Amino acid sequence: MMTLTFYTHPMSRGRIARWMLEEVGAPYETVVLDYASTMKADSYLAINPMGKVPAIVHDGHVVTEGAAICAYLADAFPEAGLAPPLGERADYYRWLFFAAGPVEHAVTNRSLGVTPTSDQQRMAGYGHLDLVVDVLEQAVSSHPYIAGAAFSAADVYAGSQVAWGLMFGSLPKRPAFEAYLGRILSRPAYKRAGEIDDALAAQAAA
Repeated sequence: MMTLTFYTHPMSRGRIARWMLEEVGAPYETVVLDYASTMKADSYLAINPMGKVPAIVHDGHVVTEGAAICAYLADAFPEAGLAPPLGERADYYRWLFFAAGPVEHAVTNRSLGVTPTSDQQRMAGYGHLDLVVDVLEQAVSSHPYIAGAAFSAADVYAGSQVAWGLMFGSLPKRPAFEAYLGRILSRPAYKRAGEIDDALAAQAAA
C-alpha cells in the first residue's frame, strides 16, 4: 500500500501543498514541524537539506518546492483531474512556473527592498514587479482559470500567490485578481485545507 506523508507548518507555504492534497483526496499523514527545532533536525534535513517546508514523501519518493509538489500530485493522482491531458499542458506549465519563478522572485525582492535598475532588469528573470503584475493580470483574465477553462494544479499554486499578495499588500488589489480569487477560493478543498491549518496554528499559539 502506497504511503503519503506531508511535512509542514501551518503558517508557511505548506498551506499551498495542503490545499493540493485536499484537492487530490488521497489519504495522507501530516507531520508538523517547528521552525526553531524539528525543521532543522537531522531527521528532516535528510528529507529536505534546505530545512524548509513543505515536503512530501510519496511511497519513498521525496518531493520539495511548492510548485513541484502541485505538479507531482496532479500526475500521481490523475483521477483527480488536476492536470490537462499531456498534449494540452502548454499553458498549464507556463503559468504554474511563471507563478513559481517571476512572481515569487519579484514579490520577494520588493519585500526585501530590492528594486532592480534598468540595467539589472535585463539580468533579472522577472524584469520588474510592475511587468510581472500586468502579465499575471492578463493570465487570470484570459480564461476562467489560469490555464484555460478547467481548474488545475496551476490554480492552486498561482491562486495561493495571488491570495497572499492581496492579503499582505504585495500585489495590487485589481478587479481581475479579486474576480479570479472569487472563482477558486470557494472550492471545498480550499476551505477544508484552511480549516485544518487554522486549527493547527491555533493549537501552536495556545
